[in-house]
Amino acid sequence: MNKERRLLLLSNSSIPTEPYFNWGKPFVKTFLGEAKVNVLFIPYAGVSIDYDEYTKTVSDVYNSIGHEVVGIHTFENPKEAIKNCDALAIGGGNTFRLFEQLHALDLIDVINERIHGGMPYMGWSAGSNTACPHLFTTNDMPIVQPSSFEGLGQLPFQLNVHYTNASIDGHGGETRDMRLKEFKILHPNTHLIGLRECSLIEVKGEEYYLKGRGNTMKLFRNDGNYEEIPEGIFRSSDWD
Repeated sequence: MNKERRLLLLSNSSIPTEPYFNWGKPFVKTFLGEAKVNVLFIPYAGVSIDYDEYTKTVSDVYNSIGHEVVGIHTFENPKEAIKNCDALAIGGGNTFRLFEQLHALDLIDVINERIHGGMPYMGWSAGSNTACPHLFTTNDMPIVQPSSFEGLGQLPFQLNVHYTNASIDGHGGETRDMRLKEFKILHPNTHLIGLRECSLIEVKGEEYYLKGRGNTMKLFRNDGNYEEIPEGIFRSSDWD
């Protein structure tokens, strides 16, 4: 019998006016609990940052709340590292690069097996996109071509992290809503959530909770309308 799934999916790791991971650290601390946890970190989304440097940055955050972090890139066998870790964290960066590596190393199935066995999973930005059924709604540039767009499928909906519909004066390109509307036109039966900065979704078994700094999340409905979902428990089955 599968243990209860536990996922913590953050829109972003940092904001310009605060130290790295400052807003999300209290949620991670509560999520992991008081006992020391050995966290395996996947830095594959990092492109302009060295994997060791990225891991050290994340490790400093987790160390400050009593947990240890080691990078998956330091193991000869990534699958075995996932099979033996206490918890898994996937960081942000470029989602196309992340998916390229996850599929090239054949890690999707083993991650899902561990999640369904009760292993805590934490992701932010690209790491949150990874929990979705597919890559489609990332904001990132396709700098590489993954062999597959399939994600973990741990969510019954797609996320658009860092969601904002802000526009820039003088800029003629599409707003985020315009781009996401294109997705909905081609995938009308797939639920889509715009997850704003300093917001996260926590998954406990089959229950979903929006948490963060008092933000709503934006549901792009199948009928073409929008709905703001407040913090607290929500059920995607109610959106049909």
